[in-house]
Amino acid sequence: MTRIRRGYIARRRRIKKRLFVSSFRGGLSKRTRSITQQERRALASSHRDRDRQKINFRRLWITRINSVIRAGWVSYSYSRLIHDLYKRQLLINRKILAQIAIANKNCLYMISNEIIKEVNWKESAGVI
Repeated sequence: MTRIRRGYIARRRRIKKRLFVSSFRGGLSKRTRSITQQERRALASSHRDRDRQKINFRRLWITRINSVIRAGWVSYSYSRLIHDLYKRQLLINRKILAQIAIANKNCLYMISNEIIKEVNWKESAGVI
């Protein structure tokens, strides 16, 4: 019986997978079965780590804001600042606040002082 050459479709699929794992070391980039497993693991890890990255950045922003506020002239905590921001309906997100805290601390102090004045005035007047 003569040998029949297979088509190119399976080979093309394997070449695509090889390109995906071309930077992996050793047999993980050479053997077809290992390539399939590593590709699956890599895609799962990238999906998980994109979610994790969002959480980590939020934690970083919160830490930066809190450290600048506590180190400054204002005896104020992060949680109180965020609470009062929402009370005054100033929707400045944490990313922007962290950038302000790093670039211009005085601006953050001015914002927090204005919030303190406004909230204390409303509480003393019985507006809330």
